[in-house]
Amino acid sequence: MIIDIILPLSLVFIMFSLGLGLTKDDFKNVAKQPKVLAVGLINQMVLLPLAAFGLIYLFGITKEMAVGMMILACSPGGVTSNIITKLAKGDTALSISYTAVVSVASVFTLPIITGFSISHFMGAEAPPINVLSLGIIMFIITAVPVGIGLIVHHKASDFTHRFEPKASKISALLFVIIVIAALTSEWDAFVNNVTALGPGIVSLIIVMLLVGYGSAHLFKMTEGQSVSVAIATGIQNATVGITVGNIIMPTSEGLSILSLPSGVYGILMYLVVLPIVFAYVKWILPKTTTS
Repeated sequence: MIIDIILPLSLVFIMFSLGLGLTKDDFKNVAKQPKVLAVGLINQMVLLPLAAFGLIYLFGITKEMAVGMMILACSPGGVTSNIITKLAKGDTALSISYTAVVSVASVFTLPIITGFSISHFMGAEAPPINVLSLGIIMFIITAVPVGIGLIVHHKASDFTHRFEPKASKISALLFVIIVIAALTSEWDAFVNNVTALGPGIVSLIIVMLLVGYGSAHLFKMTEGQSVSVAIATGIQNATVGITVGNIIMPTSEGLSILSLPSGVYGILMYLVVLPIVFAYVKWILPKTTTS
């Protein structure tokens, strides 16, 4: 029940809540800053999948787990990345704009890269996958709810201002419930694979945070923009990864093995990113503001 019904519905609500926090100006703002947009998109949609591909081989991750890692790497950021950007005192408006653009773009990129990954890593054991069908499903459960949320924001701004903070909290709670429920249903598989997946996932998070932060400074962005690019690059929407994995390889009960990397990531991401953010705010940010 949780995996087949509640999980997709939860993702729809999470994406709807994301849309509630958007305005048309969020898309216009990044369009007015082509350099900022280009760096963020290249990091998230090109370098991130390539980094995941390399780390898969480096840490010896194979078959379904490798595909699950690639699905995770192709998933857009989410409400979590916007919240963490705010905690890190980054450019939250830019973070929201990135999330909006990448959420729409991933409708096209995720099915294509996932199709390639299944063929590459699983070979003759690969399950049949229709890239077009997966793209349509992605559009329905991600882009459509975001679009509806954007319309509601535009047409009923009073309601949005009252409900959007609550929706964000509900989304965060749903994310935690999904990850816990997913891992509980496949606890043995989690325990058996966390040592294999953990180093690769932690490395992916740290590498992409550094790539995002470094590339932004390379192109002379402000400190706030650099933080936003780093977090947008390093944090993915685990709920999307879990959902897509179960769509491709549904199980009679429990979590698809393709979804396991996203489930592990959903826990490790907080354990890795939050200490880095708190250390940045305490020791690094003060130096950047005084220099």
